[in-house]
Amino acid sequence: MIRLVSSQEAQKDRLMKVAIVQLNSKTDKKKNLDIAIKLANKAIASDKLDLIAFPEMISFYGGSDEDSKSSAEDIPNGETTERLAELARKNGVFVHGGSFCEKAGNKTFNTSLAFSREGEIVAQYRKIHLFDAAIPGGDSYRESDRVLPGDQVVTYQADGMTVGCTICYDLRFAELYLELAKKGVDIIMIPAAFTLQTGKDHWLPLVRARAIETQAYVLAPAQCGKFPDAKGGYRRTWGHSVIVDPWGHVVSQVPDGIGWVSATIDPDYIRKIRADMPISSHRIL
Repeated sequence: MIRLVSSQEAQKDRLMKVAIVQLNSKTDKKKNLDIAIKLANKAIASDKLDLIAFPEMISFYGGSDEDSKSSAEDIPNGETTERLAELARKNGVFVHGGSFCEKAGNKTFNTSLAFSREGEIVAQYRKIHLFDAAIPGGDSYRESDRVLPGDQVVTYQADGMTVGCTICYDLRFAELYLELAKKGVDIIMIPAAFTLQTGKDHWLPLVRARAIETQAYVLAPAQCGKFPDAKGGYRRTWGHSVIVDPWGHVVSQVPDGIGWVSATIDPDYIRKIRADMPISSHRIL
């Protein structure tokens, strides 16, 4: 008996080469994008990628609330969208664009865009959980003062793989990831700009937990180093961008500073983990 295999099934059976880029974005949008694109082109040429992912606030990070609002862009006509679409189209790769400020009246959305190999937008995710918190050392953050929350759980298809979208502080809310698991995600994106103070204790345990509980690969590209604050000083991000497999193993991690790492997504490994430990069918609550 001959079984006909759909093109989507065939795609899902093949390995996917992915990379994450670590940046130290500040308040010069053109410079930030130039650095991001240059690193991406090097990674694509070096590793023959299928997909590349960037951190939260890829094109502008830091300064005052007004600075952030002034950096906001319309979609699809803004500079960040156009340059990421061009990167995807010229190289024939999927691009997960981290996030940037999308115009929303007097505020903004913290928005991720994903692009097909042809440079078309295939997903738009607005960060749901906003970072309003006081952290060790006395710093406090009020993302909601300038950002509106999203309200949609978003996935997209990349060569037959289902990719789930989240951003930074979303990482602390397991219920979002369980919703993504119900949608059958194979890969979860967590572009981030975790603070130094929280990242050193919480970043890797949380990323690994999200991979383990969803039995999916997690790609977590992050901002690193210091960036300007509203008072003329600096704050610091944790970096340590990481790729974690469905068993919770760290596959690749970026050392200090800007750069990238790559890994291979193996759909057979996802299926084996889920068959050996079928937690989705064991869930009661």
